Amino acid sequence: MISLTDDPNSTAKDLNDVISQDQSLTASVLRLANSAYYGFPRRISTVTEAIILLGFNAIRGLVLAASVHDVLNREMSGYALGQGELWRHSYACGIGARIIARRVKFPIIDQAFTAGLLHDIGKVVLNFFLQDVYQEVTRRIEKEKVPFMVAEATVLGFDHAAVGARVAEAWNLPVELAEPIAYHHQPMAAPNHRRLAAIVHVSDAICIMMGIGLGIDGLCYPLDPQALELLELDQAAVEQVMSQLADGLVDWQDFPVSSKK
Repeated sequence: MISLTDDPNSTAKDLNDVISQDQSLTASVLRLANSAYYGFPRRISTVTEAIILLGFNAIRGLVLAASVHDVLNREMSGYALGQGELWRHSYACGIGARIIARRVKFPIIDQAFTAGLLHDIGKVVLNFFLQDVYQEVTRRIEKEKVPFMVAEATVLGFDHAAVGARVAEAWNLPVELAEPIAYHHQPMAAPNHRRLAAIVHVSDAICIMMGIGLGIDGLCYPLDPQALELLELDQAAVEQVMSQLADGLVDWQDFPVSSKK
């Protein structure tokens, strides 16, 4: 799917042929396409129709969302996140990134959604290791008053953003997605895709402020003022994004992806 959506010669039929091979994925894409998030006035009944109406970038985001749901929906005890909380935070961050991207006129809005959705994918990998050093990480956060990522990197030797970028590379995701994952806590350090990294960073911080999927990493989460300056967002704009995000998450419990049995 990633290869097809990156290929300018691909057609809606090409994508449909791949998606339709998996009945569960087909059902998930159609449920997502018909969700309140997209708000089409009429029902989308076929994958081809969804591809034509939503576009390749949106479809790639839907396929990734359906594919990672079960992974992100697990309990992440290493991060003090109950079952479903990482998914809830990731989904909210994706929607928030999309809202911000539209507001700041970022050219590929659905790319922002995908980057926001996947920004914490490294936590899935590090969760197992973090369970053994949970107390040490929280001690450093509380005693030294350092951001979570600093404590995480000090104790483990690397942080979830760096690991997430490696996951993105292993999945052959394009660099414009891998880089915001790597720098979503330090957007101004992103070498090539600083604007998208800033969008994800601000959305992530807003979700933390709203208490959406709040784990131990939310104990000390500094919002980079330079990211706000880069995006030309002031406090009033942040509050408006928060309001729009709250409206967009009214039915998050009914997010239309079913776990595979």
